[in-house]
Amino acid sequence: MLKYVGIRFFGITALLLVTLVLAACAANSSAGESTTDAATTSSATESANTTTAENSSENGPAAPVAAPNAVTFTIVQEGTEARFSIYELLMGQDKTVVGTTSAVEGSISVDPANPSTATISPIRIDASTLATDSSRRDGAIKRWILETNQADYQYITFTPTAVEGLPENVNIGEPFTFSIIGDLTIRDVTKQETFTLTVTANSETELVGLGQTKVMRSDYNLTIPSVPSVANVGEEVPLEIAFTAVAG
Repeated sequence: MLKYVGIRFFGITALLLVTLVLAACAANSSAGESTTDAATTSSATESANTTTAENSSENGPAAPVAAPNAVTFTIVQEGTEARFSIYELLMGQDKTVVGTTSAVEGSISVDPANPSTATISPIRIDASTLATDSSRRDGAIKRWILETNQADYQYITFTPTAVEGLPENVNIGEPFTFSIIGDLTIRDVTKQETFTLTVTANSETELVGLGQTKVMRSDYNLTIPSVPSVANVGEEVPLEIAFTAVAG
């Protein structure tokens, strides 16, 4: 009898040991698979992030992402004018020179239910089309000042990096004012500038506005050729963009 009990006890003990070993193996296998899955997931995530970073680097800064319900208003040439003004002492007389062009590209995306999320695309001005009241001066601007006769310097661009002061609500016919901070590029020089914009929604499909700032000529290495009739030229240059933008 005792021999039988001992044999039975030994069998049960062996069975328990085998069960524990198998359970431990299963746990280790599960942990290994979990670790492998985690490593695979981590590797895939890192690969995706790397690909995203590489694409971002290759394609340049990402364009602003508009809200899902945003309406995009595109600047049109009719009713749009970019202009600069600068002081000259011309033949002993004070003069304010104004250069203008309607060749402006850009857009504004606005969610009517949440105007504070509005985004603004880069603004591009074809500076080779700037014209003043003197063809001789226009030629000097193209050849020596802005050098827009060179393809690399044809455009002046403003790339927004931040928008401040947008209202939570907008009513048709009521103007609102806010600030746009961004990178202004003239020729091969880029500086951070801030434009103050006043915009009015004329209707659900049309926006009109005026953006204004002042830049220093020396900041962009803009030198004026020496001309006997021009005794002095101002250092400060006001810039303005009066625009009309339509939905669609």
